[in-house]
Amino acid sequence: MKEWKEYLFKVNGFEMTAVYNEDTIQKVFLPLLKQLQQLQKEKKERIIVFMAAPPAVGKTTLCEFLEYLSKQDQEFTDIQALGLDGFHYHSDYINSHDAIVLGEKVPMKQVKGCPETYDTEKLRQKLEKIKIEDILWPIYDRNLHDVVENQIKVTKDIILIEGNWLLLKQEPWKSMQQYADYKILILAEEEMLKERLISRKEKGGLTREEAVAWYQNSDSKNVKRVLKDSCRKHLNLLLQVEQDNDYLQVK
Repeated sequence: MKEWKEYLFKVNGFEMTAVYNEDTIQKVFLPLLKQLQQLQKEKKERIIVFMAAPPAVGKTTLCEFLEYLSKQDQEFTDIQALGLDGFHYHSDYINSHDAIVLGEKVPMKQVKGCPETYDTEKLRQKLEKIKIEDILWPIYDRNLHDVVENQIKVTKDIILIEGNWLLLKQEPWKSMQQYADYKILILAEEEMLKERLISRKEKGGLTREEAVAWYQNSDSKNVKRVLKDSCRKHLNLLLQVEQDNDYLQVK
């Protein structure tokens, strides 16, 4: 019998409620924090953790929760959670440019969120500096539907970066994995993510038909690409999201 506990904390400036299995916290999340702390002490420098997962897995909430957990016990080194979405191209660029996606030329605004709509050069420049500098990190403002530069000051010794594409096998993403000291991949059943993503769009104001169409044209392709094209070699931790939202450690 699983024992679930509700937590209240802030994600992207908004108060959020999340529910996690207490056994998973004790057997997966807290050991992960200890492992990262040990790695940071051994390296004697800031360490970077990449967490990749498909859309709707709950990775942003999980990263923020791990940051929250790290601050609840003085035994742990504080984690700072950051997101990849601040590296989308700005909206004016997306609205006026095309992208080559899987060999097909399409308007960027139709596929916003896929790897080709991210400014990977800006990301690389940040990753080159983050080990040695307290840099400023961009965010994606969901009210403005646009990137806002230099919003978060990076200050902690363990930096946890989450995003769909961080472990992609293809360049330029593949070469950026050299900056990660620790790599986490989260998998999930495609059908479960489909229902979550359609429901998310409906809550955002779309009809069921519009939400399904958006999923088929955009979200489904992103889900498939993360699941199919994320690099599974040299992972430090592999998790699987279950139907009940619990996390199963696979590796």
